[in-house]
Amino acid sequence: MLLIVCLVLGVLAIVLPNDLRRPVAEGLRRTALAPLLRLQGAAERGRAAIAQHDAAVVNRDSMALRATAVAALESENDRLRKILGLSSRLRWGFVPAEILHGKGLGEEFTVALTAGDAAGVRRLSPVVAPEGLVGMVTATDPQTAQAIVWSHPDFRVSAMSTDGRAFGIVRPHIAGSGASRYLLEMSNVPFRNSLPAGALIVSSGLGGTYPRGIPIGTVMQELTTAEGWARTYLIRPAVSPGDVTAVMVLLPQRAQAGVASVWTSVAAADSAARAIASQGEDAARRTALAELAARRALTDSMAVDDSTNGADSASAVRAPRVRRDTGAVRARPDSAAPRDSTVRRRRRRTDSLPAAPARIP
Repeated sequence: MLLIVCLVLGVLAIVLPNDLRRPVAEGLRRTALAPLLRLQGAAERGRAAIAQHDAAVVNRDSMALRATAVAALESENDRLRKILGLSSRLRWGFVPAEILHGKGLGEEFTVALTAGDAAGVRRLSPVVAPEGLVGMVTATDPQTAQAIVWSHPDFRVSAMSTDGRAFGIVRPHIAGSGASRYLLEMSNVPFRNSLPAGALIVSSGLGGTYPRGIPIGTVMQELTTAEGWARTYLIRPAVSPGDVTAVMVLLPQRAQAGVASVWTSVAAADSAARAIASQGEDAARRTALAELAARRALTDSMAVDDSTNGADSASAVRAPRVRRDTGAVRARPDSAAPRDSTVRRRRRRTDSLPAAPARIP
């Protein structure tokens, strides 16, 4: 019935003249078709809102992706700038390479390098980064090389403090667990040499593999061991291998020539910091000694004053001036000593005593 009614109304709307068709259509829109028109408008607005929401989500996701890419690009650019700075300081005797990290079990201790025999990389070549020592090459082929990082259990390097007073052997802190497993320890340090926290540890050049002066890490604290003749220190590494993507492989000629002038700024900063700390300790020690001397002088002066006052008061008590006209014993006016009870005691005058009875012959 509704369909038939709609068909009839449609035919009438078609056959009606234009002057009658418009009023009829307007009347239908205002009455019978008004709810349908409102529903259609709401549906259009909802569809437009959904489209706008989708566009906003797409824009937000693209902006977040661009922001992430910008942060990664900035980090990579900063890393490349550091590598360029290291290459400008080395000048010669190195091969740039990228690190390819493995994801297998045990591969967190070994890395692959994108440079091999064809570029001059040799076995036992040191692998360094702008921050310091990364590891050592263990095997090579024409285009790639295998290297171990400092967290490998077989890693060893002869190390020393920047002032050259303390020497030892740096190796992974295998005894640790969790995050401490990825730290280093410096053992066999002579007991007479103590290292403060924050001291920089560099390679000593002994052994012929690592040249002298490559930063290894900083001292965190001293470890308690059973050895009574040597000290062991926990070292925070200067380089995190997981964050390194580009490195420099030192050629044998460069390793023999040394890299003493490459990381001088780091060593100089550490030496300056230790000098400032020592000066502060000396100033604090001098201040403490001066304060102790002042307190001792004040104590001595107070002791001298007490002894002088005690002597004056004793002499005042021993030698009072007695006035017989008043019958009282008084101390000197300038004496500050308290009067003794025996001194304050009044004495009777001799002429006030009762006369003895006369004898009757």
